Amino acid sequence: MGLKEWASSLIEKFNPAQAIIERAEGTSKTSVPGYVKITSAYDDVEVLRRGIDMLVNGAASFDFTVTEKINGVTPVINGIRKTKLHNLLNFQPNLYQDTNKFRRQLYTDLVLEGNAFIYYDGAYLYVLPAVHMEIFPDKKTFVKKYKYMGDIEFLPEEIIHVADNSSESIYRGTSPLHSTTATLETRKKMLKFQDNFFNNGAVPGLVLKSPNVLGEKIKQRLIESWLREYNPQRGGKRPMVLDGGLDVAKLSDVNFKELDFEQSIDNKDDDLLMALGVPSILLKGGNNANISPNLRLFYLETVLPKVRQVTSAFERFFGYNLEEETAKVSALQPDMKEAAAYFTTLVNGGVITPNEARQELRYESIVGHDDLRIPANIAGSAADPSQGGRPAGDNKPNGNNQ
Repeated sequence: MGLKEWASSLIEKFNPAQAIIERAEGTSKTSVPGYVKITSAYDDVEVLRRGIDMLVNGAASFDFTVTEKINGVTPVINGIRKTKLHNLLNFQPNLYQDTNKFRRQLYTDLVLEGNAFIYYDGAYLYVLPAVHMEIFPDKKTFVKKYKYMGDIEFLPEEIIHVADNSSESIYRGTSPLHSTTATLETRKKMLKFQDNFFNNGAVPGLVLKSPNVLGEKIKQRLIESWLREYNPQRGGKRPMVLDGGLDVAKLSDVNFKELDFEQSIDNKDDDLLMALGVPSILLKGGNNANISPNLRLFYLETVLPKVRQVTSAFERFFGYNLEEETAKVSALQPDMKEAAAYFTTLVNGGVITPNEARQELRYESIVGHDDLRIPANIAGSAADPSQGGRPAGDNKPNGNNQ
């Protein structure tokens, strides 16, 4: 077999295990159960809404720099121009949405559902709601087709699929919030118990004792009087006169503060933020000593990995090398004093030119500053160490020509 035939056979060769994978995955892959609970929590739980918005808005703020085509990669779509791709990703994804809205919709799907589906019609990009998208595995290739709402079919070369991590399938991702359903349910029960306590006007842990046997009518009037006068919704300030040998005894040590579940709910909120990768201190406040490093950690470990999932999908689809523009994110930039000292050292050490340093600091280039600076020392010039020392014609040790 010649080299050409061998290379051709590699191109035609498919994954021999794909047929087994297709049978194991099933005829199609739909949204993972639990999406409704997650979206309801996004609308109802304040801390979850804020944490998701921080992640989505942070990821949507990254622009993309389109460089050159990636050598050795066969893109899904050929022929798109560099300027066209740059405009699609950074200015006008389609005729009906601005870039920020398009990106926020994309990243919201990726966080809440664990997947994002983008339709490319040959001219523009559109986000398709992930919860309604169905993936059909193929026995030879990877995906046979996509279907939206069980009705509209899409070819594999029309869809850009971004998937989060998953332990269940290689076709669909799983939302990081899928692991928080138990936490959300416990938190909901805490708040429901607290609401029921106040709505019912109950006073916990008290028993009215009487040495005499009371009739049903008397006991009923006593209970109604107690609920009326000591209803927590009204403050329970008015004293009650107990006669006929009645006494008040404590049934338990439960108090109003313990029923508030404040610390327990705070712990559950921290668990929700932890699942998202959002440091809780960013929502609770702090000082410059702990806010800055946590904000930087949030961008490096949570926001940027989400952005790079999208970047990788675009690179594979269009075949261009993309870079996330981190220079516009202040949290990822070094302190101005440190940056100035760093680039000054590189310029004066002859490592980079002044204009290269200006470009890194986002300043315009200056004519005449494209050459490396050659550092000088006491002995003379680093370019020619033989130069320097005592001036020519000076034979006196003290430098006097007498």
